[in-house]
Amino acid sequence: MTTAKIEKLERLIEATATARDAKTGSLWRQSIRRMRRSPMAICGAVIVALFVIVAVLGPWIAPYEASAQTWGKEVFLNRNIFPGPRPENWFGLDHLGRDMFSRMIVGARQTLLVGVVATLIGFLAGAFIGGIAAAAGTFGGRWGERLEAVIMRSVDVALAIPMLLLALSVAALLGPSLSTVMIAVGVAQIPIFARLLRGSMLAQAHSDYVLAAIALGVPKARIVVSHILPNSLGPVIVQATLVLATAIIEAAALSYLGLGNPDPGNPEWGTMLADAQRFLSGAPQLAIYPAVAIIVTALGFTLLGEAMRESLDPRLRRQE
Repeated sequence: MTTAKIEKLERLIEATATARDAKTGSLWRQSIRRMRRSPMAICGAVIVALFVIVAVLGPWIAPYEASAQTWGKEVFLNRNIFPGPRPENWFGLDHLGRDMFSRMIVGARQTLLVGVVATLIGFLAGAFIGGIAAAAGTFGGRWGERLEAVIMRSVDVALAIPMLLLALSVAALLGPSLSTVMIAVGVAQIPIFARLLRGSMLAQAHSDYVLAAIALGVPKARIVVSHILPNSLGPVIVQATLVLATAIIEAAALSYLGLGNPDPGNPEWGTMLADAQRFLSGAPQLAIYPAVAIIVTALGFTLLGEAMRESLDPRLRRQE
C-alpha cells in the first residue's frame, strides 16, 4: 500500500472517529463549558490561580528578603518569645528573626516547582512504560504479551509499596536536596500513570476506528502513535492534576523529615513546618501558616482535578 493511500485512509479514519464530536462540539469544549458552571471547578481554579500567581511573582511581591535576619534581636529562643503579627510583619517573625510573610510567599515557588517537576517525571516515565506495555500487548503477538506481563507485574510490585515509603527510600539514597525531593516524588508516581495509560490504551485498541485501520492495512506503529495514544491521554491528564496535589503533600512530608532543600535562602513550606516543631508551645503560628498553605493548595488542585474528571467521564457526568 502506497504512502498516499495510507494517508487518505488515516484521514478517513480520523473523520469517522470524530464525526460525533463534530456535530455536538468537541469533548474538551463541552467539558470546559460544564466546568464553568461547576462551583467545585471554580473554587479549585481560583485557589490554583492564586497559588500560581504568588509562586511566579513571589520574589517581587515579598516585602522583605526571605533569608534576612533583620529582627533577630527581637526573638528570644530561650524564653519562647516570638513577635507575632504586626504592621511591619503581617505573619510575625520566625525563630531567626525573619519575616514569615515574605518566607511564605517565596516558599510558594519552591513548592510549585517541586510539585510540577515531580508530576512531569511521573507522567513522562509512566506514560512511556504504560504505552510500551499497551502497544506490546495489543500488537506484539505472543512475545508482546510476555513483555507486557513482565512490565505490568513490575508496576504492580511498585504499586504495592506505599508511595510515601517509596519516595522516602529514594530520597534517603540520594541525600537531602531539592532535586532529591523532585525525583523521589516523581518515581513514586510512575506506577500510577503507567497503569492508567495502559488501561486507557487497551480500551481504545478495541474501538471501531482502530479495527478499521487494522483491516485497511495501516501500519501498527502509526495506529498506536497517531490514533490510540492521543485518544487515551484524557484520563491521564486529569490524573496529573490530582497527582499534583499528592506530590505537594509528599514533597512537604519529605522536607519535614529533613530530606528537602537545606538552603535557608530558599524557603519551602515543608521545611518551614519542620523548623516550627521545636517552638509549638511558644509560637504555634510558625507551624499553622505553612500547614494551612499546604492544605489549601492541595485542596485546590484536588477540586480542580475532580471537576475535570467528572466533566470528562460519561459515567460520572451530571445531568445537564
